[in-house]
Amino acid sequence: MTVLRRSHLAFRRAYGTTAKNTNTKLTLGIRREDPLRIWERRCPLTPDAVHELVHKDGVEVLVQPCERRVFTSNDFLKAGAKLHPTLQPAHIVVGIKETPLPEVLTDPLPAPGHPRHDADTHLVPRTQIMFSHTVKGQLYNMELLSKFLASENPGAPKDGSLLPRLIDYELLTGQDGKRTVGFGWFAGVAGALEALCAMAHAHLELGVASPFLWTPRPHTHPSLASIRSTLRNVVGAQIATDGTPKSLGPLVIGVTGTGKVADGVLALLEDLPIQHVRVSDLHRLVTDPNTDLHKVYVVHTHAKDYFVRKDGRAFERSDYYAHPDEYVSEFHTKIAPYLSLLLHGAGWAPAFPRLMTNEQLTTTLEIAQTFGKGRFACVGDISCDVSGGLEFLSRHTTLSSPYYTARPPSLPAHLPSVTMMAVDILPTALPLEASQHFSQAFLPYLRSVISGYTGNKDVGERAAETKAALERATVASGGELSSAFEWLRRPLAVWKDSLTSAPSPSPSEAESASEQVRKEHAGVRPKKTVLMLGSGMVAPPAVAEICSRPDVQLVVASNVLPDAERLTAAYPNATPVLVDMGDLAAVERLVAEADVVISLLPVPFHPSVAELCIRNQKHLVTASYISPAMRELHDRAVAADVVLMNEIGLDPGIDHCSALSLIESLRAQDKEIVSFTSFCGGLPAPEDAEVPLGYKFSWSPRGVLTAASNAARFKLYGEECEVDGDDLLKTYFPDVPLSNVLKFEGLANRNSLPYAGVYGLEPLKDIRTVFRGTLRYPGFADLMHAFKSIGLLEASTTVNPHHWNALVRQALEKKLGTLIMNDPASVASALESVVSPKQRDSVLQALHWLSIVPSSLSEYAANTDPSFDPSLPPLPSTPTAPLDLFAMLLAHKLRYAPHERDLVVLSHEIITRPKGSGAPLAAPWADEEVHTSSLVAYGTKEASAMSRTVGLPVAFAALQILDGGVRARGVQGPTDKEVYGNVLQRLEEAGLKVRESTRKGSLRGVEASLHRRWREMQEVV
Repeated sequence: MTVLRRSHLAFRRAYGTTAKNTNTKLTLGIRREDPLRIWERRCPLTPDAVHELVHKDGVEVLVQPCERRVFTSNDFLKAGAKLHPTLQPAHIVVGIKETPLPEVLTDPLPAPGHPRHDADTHLVPRTQIMFSHTVKGQLYNMELLSKFLASENPGAPKDGSLLPRLIDYELLTGQDGKRTVGFGWFAGVAGALEALCAMAHAHLELGVASPFLWTPRPHTHPSLASIRSTLRNVVGAQIATDGTPKSLGPLVIGVTGTGKVADGVLALLEDLPIQHVRVSDLHRLVTDPNTDLHKVYVVHTHAKDYFVRKDGRAFERSDYYAHPDEYVSEFHTKIAPYLSLLLHGAGWAPAFPRLMTNEQLTTTLEIAQTFGKGRFACVGDISCDVSGGLEFLSRHTTLSSPYYTARPPSLPAHLPSVTMMAVDILPTALPLEASQHFSQAFLPYLRSVISGYTGNKDVGERAAETKAALERATVASGGELSSAFEWLRRPLAVWKDSLTSAPSPSPSEAESASEQVRKEHAGVRPKKTVLMLGSGMVAPPAVAEICSRPDVQLVVASNVLPDAERLTAAYPNATPVLVDMGDLAAVERLVAEADVVISLLPVPFHPSVAELCIRNQKHLVTASYISPAMRELHDRAVAADVVLMNEIGLDPGIDHCSALSLIESLRAQDKEIVSFTSFCGGLPAPEDAEVPLGYKFSWSPRGVLTAASNAARFKLYGEECEVDGDDLLKTYFPDVPLSNVLKFEGLANRNSLPYAGVYGLEPLKDIRTVFRGTLRYPGFADLMHAFKSIGLLEASTTVNPHHWNALVRQALEKKLGTLIMNDPASVASALESVVSPKQRDSVLQALHWLSIVPSSLSEYAANTDPSFDPSLPPLPSTPTAPLDLFAMLLAHKLRYAPHERDLVVLSHEIITRPKGSGAPLAAPWADEEVHTSSLVAYGTKEASAMSRTVGLPVAFAALQILDGGVRARGVQGPTDKEVYGNVLQRLEEAGLKVRESTRKGSLRGVEASLHRRWREMQEVV
């Protein structure tokens, strides 16, 4: 953002006088809206209101010409107003949205009744009234706020006490705290119309044309009456006659909120053949094949319907507002999956639970898919609170392009995107009626402001209430912030700090010559710039590390601006930027201004970003595996003299760095490497792992469940081994001896053999063992195998249980190919046919905890864990694969709670012997040495272990490249010592030391343990 600077001449122009010497009349100015806001047609006062002010109140009214406004200039001239290009004579300036910065009038004027040109004229400050969008600390409007403050305008007359008063419409409230001036009802009406149009488009993408294609867009009609007539007589009549498409099922619209927005939504929907239903009706309504399709079903939900206390107590409104942190939302399971369209009109504040999080969206869509087409396919977020009540709302939209498809990074690939309508100026689509309503509500407040200039004192209780409301709505006055808004000094300071690196037009305008000399002698140089694309889970530690360097300017670009603002708010050398990755031109502009680019975006975006980096000769850093598309860019990157550094997170990343460092050290000691094993796992901390599987999910469990059937290849004691996917869970390694405290079991991780080449251990015939594995807590593989034996991991068949406790029975029926009676004895007998006797108790206990067998099946029903949550997601009405049902259930039952922490464990074991020993490779002997390299990290209140172990290496590599410390070019991983050595050193400084150890004898290590278990399994076979 450019710093605005005024010369001495500019101050004389702003605060000078004119030659004409006439008495001043109280003057009101009606400002045109920002020309860049092409859709903004509203006006705060109607011509009728202007006529009253001119002829009844004796006010001179000036109107800034605007051909886009809903009322014409001629309308205002007929009312008695005058046209004026700048509104310079106006004591009071009113508009709708915030004033463009160059047009903000801050100079005082002669008081009404005083001569315009007189050295002794009494000057008074102006009053500016608008929706300023400053009162929530919006950084992008702190420059506007600064124009009203003496501290930011040292050249203003009388120490800034004559700077304008800023009044914000948003703060005008009654004694009950409710807003009295606004456009909420019209936002609800226009939002409902735009959302119905967006839903019709979403239906087309599903291959269905619905009657809502004929929904009128609000700006295309001359009046609201015309719009409602079309909606009622065309769209509504078509639904009443022919119904909604059968393939979409019952059309259900959910409405949230209890204010004017919700009132507008509900009023508009009355023009359709609607039937109001309750939350408790939704499941029956959607699953009943006889539901009447000639109606539209509307459920108006309230906070008590979906917010619940964590301790199970009933919802109480007063308690909710006093202790919002004690509540969580169940909207994603109780309501959202049944909706065809959500019209969200409820407000949200950071201290309160969201209506839906990104993770909850995944659960909603998993459930919704089971009900057929179109469930939760479209959202009209009329609140327009980016990353607010709906975390997956990543940006506003415009009337020119009113909707987009939202797809949070956490959303699994098999689930659909959601169409989002989030126009941020909805009422301007109904400019006539919205302006008429607003003008009528605003006029009493305006008259009170006028009386403050003219001295005509209003009396009475209503006048006192109006004046008090104006005081509450005053953000700044007399060059100072109102006491209620002193806290805005903090975001103002953040904005000012962000300007410190802005270039000055010339040294004389920015600082004195002596200050310039002092800086030159201090050796201050221009900052280098790092661009971070993405603001997800691993970003906070990376941002903190990069911003610890005062010589570096960080730009965090995200499609979720509030996330970027939160990430950067604490750092004076960090700037948030909103960017849509679909707009490659905008992304390229950011890339061109950076020195190094970090991509924390989903993997598919990396090659596109890399293309931009090559074109602009900028370096790139990512934490992801090198994809084929990325590898193809190697030669072009070399030719452009840039490095595209990949695989610099945890796994891949720290695993490469620690392995290569240890291997390099051992080779320097002239040792022969005969075995390499490596394990890595992200797990819940032990105190949070007392659940079935000893595992928790922060994303869809489907990937973990399907990975349980992946084939694996490795080399162990000279033998190249293969494990079929069907046998993976049976061929686990029950004791991976990495710790004397923590116990782990291991699973082979896909194909380990290519890593012999990555770490320079080829030819493969010259190494005894190459094995990479995944860590889990003991019991994971056995229990997961039991689940698989029961049929819960089956994806090729379907079941249709009416209760969750019937899932196991129906899965067993499909698995065994036989009917199982619905009684405890029959289910128990079927279980015993697929589960071994020694597993019976533990499996039954887990199945009861998960609520997927009848409670009467064993004694564990009475001893269920007290943390058991009886609320389960609704079951689909249509046949569904057991795997998908099980994934849906685990996502609900095994999710991380906010207070829980994670654990990262990474460990390599490398076995060596002296070169030239001559001993057979496959025969361990006494002189072999076991070298280990390990990292154990727990999550903290500040950051998870996973975010630190991924984010910090990314930051370390980016800063090293920025400083010219990486000589390699092209597509690279951290395989050069200058890179992996630096990363390991910096990790140690950050408290994440990779610890190495050595001992004699290899018969008690990881390799030996793996070999013993493998030999036992082969003997059994």
